[in-house]
Amino acid sequence: MKALVTLFFLLFSFTAFSQEDSVRLIPRYKQKGFLQADFLAVKMPNGEKNIGLTGIHYNLNINKNFYAGLGYYGAVSGLRGGFFTLGLKAGVQANISKQLFVDAGAYFGGGGGADAPDGGGAVVLSHVNLGYQFPKFAITAGYSYINFFDGGLIKGSQLNYAVRIPFQLKHAPFADSEKTINYTEAKNTQWNTKSKNVSFALRFNQLSPKKKSQETTGNSLVGRTIQLVGFELSSDLGRNDFLFARADGAYKGIQGGYLDVLVGYGHRFLFFNDNTNIALKFGLGPGGGGGVDTQGGFLIYPDISITQKIWKNISISLNKGLLMTPNQHFYGSTLGLALQFNLQQNGFVYDNDKHFDSAVFKGLEIIAGQEIYFNAKRQVNPTENMQQVFTQINFYLKKQWYLATHVSFANFGNAGAYGEGTFGLGVTTADKMHTKFKAFAQVMAGGSGGGNMDVGQGLIVKPSVGLQYHLLPVLDLRSSFGHVKALDGGLSSSFVNLGVTYKVALLQGKK
Repeated sequence: MKALVTLFFLLFSFTAFSQEDSVRLIPRYKQKGFLQADFLAVKMPNGEKNIGLTGIHYNLNINKNFYAGLGYYGAVSGLRGGFFTLGLKAGVQANISKQLFVDAGAYFGGGGGADAPDGGGAVVLSHVNLGYQFPKFAITAGYSYINFFDGGLIKGSQLNYAVRIPFQLKHAPFADSEKTINYTEAKNTQWNTKSKNVSFALRFNQLSPKKKSQETTGNSLVGRTIQLVGFELSSDLGRNDFLFARADGAYKGIQGGYLDVLVGYGHRFLFFNDNTNIALKFGLGPGGGGGVDTQGGFLIYPDISITQKIWKNISISLNKGLLMTPNQHFYGSTLGLALQFNLQQNGFVYDNDKHFDSAVFKGLEIIAGQEIYFNAKRQVNPTENMQQVFTQINFYLKKQWYLATHVSFANFGNAGAYGEGTFGLGVTTADKMHTKFKAFAQVMAGGSGGGNMDVGQGLIVKPSVGLQYHLLPVLDLRSSFGHVKALDGGLSSSFVNLGVTYKVALLQGKK
């Protein structure tokens, strides 16, 4: 641990005096892709009621026929609320006619939970679907096969149903991060277009169970406070309406392992030159784990928040809401605080007729890979290595400093229900033209639990250092080593990981 801290500060001293690149006009690229929401009812062993899984996937088109991406599934019906998986997806699509198409692909990942017979957590889900393309979305349905193949008992075939919404990610090369262009330079380019407001928030919430809320053992949860940490992404539909997605995990108040992932719609009321707003939100999605009885796992989330701008694009938000199953078997009130970063992205025009004086390109990295914990201590079972699939998103604050969020689920090593959700800060060395390598260091902290891992109430810290190797303008190889420590549990393990990084730069307007 001391060695990692030393390396972190050496890296800081190396980067503190680096110079930014000179400004030049920067091209705009379009990456096509699609968001997909799907549902499948999976047959459970021993005559148990089917578990209904709903998923959301972010896919990028590699070419006209092939695509790849990331996604998750969570339980929304059955008896296993708190069952989640995270994985990588790849597929191929072939058109039969202008509207009809065939889609085939596979999803590989890890997860489990809610005492389900998931083995080590490794899961593969393949599908063959027939789809129909409408002007603004597509629907597909077909055959799928799921198998928790690392000692799990969940396997079988079922129908699946999906909705796809296409999108275009407009970006510049990652190498152009932190370069600035002014309106005069951009006026006659593709960047002189309407911007889109996107926000990212770090959330700290308290969940207070009420009424008949109980643990899966039958013990009451009333009177206890569950401390949650997480993040929220939102994207504006217009000036006042927006869509959001948020994920929270427990780190104190119950045994580690609780997680909820919600999506929804919101409407805001603006005051004081748009510096203050009050927002009404309604979300839904899967949640449970950590011994919290959410039955099948489907949760609804009405919420009201007040947000105040405190500096440039940074705001602070206070929220109050409810989180419950539709029949109120689980019912809780929420109170939270969030630090929000507001980004006017990929255009110079805002509020229809106004334009920014200048804009800066901000780096974004999406990382996916596999990680191994050595000699990971368990609550009851013997100590052994544990592997997990992970995804991490890095948003660059400056040329070499980034905020990061990291989510992972176990897939090998007899810890199928284990998951983590962390966030933190990282720093990299400067990109140099004469080398394809750059070093980085980061410190992450957040919630974890499940899978018989000895993490206490779930709070963990994870410092690490690593190297990134440049493959293509948008693709790197990335590897790191570090140490993970549960602050009130026995888990204290070294780890290594290997992954791939998709990297771009997004234009952010400056008023």
